[in-house]
This record gives sequence, structure tokens and C-alpha cells, in this order.
Amino acid sequence: MVAGVAGMNAAQGTAGAGMDPRLKPAAHEFEASLMKELLEPLQHDPLFESGAGDESADGSDNALMSYGSEALARAISDRGGFGIADRILAHFEKKAPGSGGSEG
Repeated sequence: MVAGVAGMNAAQGTAGAGMDPRLKPAAHEFEASLMKELLEPLQHDPLFESGAGDESADGSDNALMSYGSEALARAISDRGGFGIADRILAHFEKKAPGSGGSEG
């Protein structure tokens, strides 16, 4: 598993040679949004309920949980995540002009 992570990190370092510089952040943002959707059920888990029964506290708790899920998803994606962003970058790297990759 460690070798796989090292390989992914090496691939991340080479990505972007002839690509649009906005592509890498966009790919990670896309992966983070997918991960946020996967983490969303945790927001409704009874483990994280405050138990106060106050609706105003519930609203602020929901906002805090949403922000936390978004931050966690972005951090996971920035550190490799599921590899979705890496696959997107690899796909566009092959299609980048001058990369020697085949079109199609």
C-alpha cells in the first residue's frame, strides 16, 4: 500500500507539464465534492447529535458539520483521496498537445 501511495505522489509531481494550470485544482475540487457527498450521511448520524433539542443549535450544528465534511473531503482529496483527481489529470496529460499521447 505504501508503494502505491508513493507511486501516486510521483504521478502527481509529473502532472501538469503541458496542461492548463487550473486543471489540477479543478480535478481535486471535483474529487472533494464527490467525497463530501460520501461523507454526508455522517452528518445525520446519532453519534454526532448534541442532544440539546434546541432548533437554533441544531441549525448551527448542521452548518458546522457541513463545513467540517467539506474540509475533510478537500484534505483527503489533496492527499491522494481515491485517486479520482489523479486519473483525471492522467487522462488530460495524455491528450495535452506535445505530450506524445494519441488523440481519441
